[in-house]
Amino acid sequence: MKAKHPTPPAPLIRGETATPSPDAPQEIPLGDKGKVAPATFAIGRDGEGLKFLPYDKCLTALARENRHNPTPAETLLWQKVLRGKQFEHYKFLRQKPIGDYIVYFYCAEFRLVIEIDGDSHAEQLDYDAQRTLFLNGLGLQVIRNFNRDVLHELPVLYDNLLTHLPSPNHEQ
Repeated sequence: MKAKHPTPPAPLIRGETATPSPDAPQEIPLGDKGKVAPATFAIGRDGEGLKFLPYDKCLTALARENRHNPTPAETLLWQKVLRGKQFEHYKFLRQKPIGDYIVYFYCAEFRLVIEIDGDSHAEQLDYDAQRTLFLNGLGLQVIRNFNRDVLHELPVLYDNLLTHLPSPNHEQ
C-alpha cells in the first residue's frame, strides 16, 4: 500500500521560508464538505509571521466560477476601486475561499474582508452573522456593504474603506 503524500504548501512570497508553527494544528476541521488545506506559518523578510488561512479545497472551483460570473455590484467595486492595487496601492483578492466560505474581497496585508450583501431576510442575516463570527475568529476584520450602496454610493463607500486602513503614522 502506498503512503499518501500531503499536498505541498502554497508558494511562498520571495524572501520567506516555511517553518511550521509549533502551536498551529496540521489540519483544521471545517465541516464535512471536503478536505481542508493545512494551516501553515511562514516567516516574512521583516521577521513577522504570516498565517495562511485554512480553506475548504472543494470551494476553489466554485470561487473560480464566481470570478467568471460576478454580480453587477461586485464588478463595479472590483473595476473602479480594488482591482490592480487601485485602492491605496493595496492588493485585494476576489472570491477568496476562507474556511467553509468564499469572501467577495480579501486584503491579506490588513487581514480585511469586504463583503457585498444583497436583499436580506432573517435566514440570510443569521448566516451572515455566523460567517462574520467565523472570520473574526480568524483575526479578520469584516466590512459589509449593501448592493445598493456599491451601485449608487461608491464615493461614500470608498471613504468608509479608507477609515479602516491604518493612519500613515501608525502601522497595524
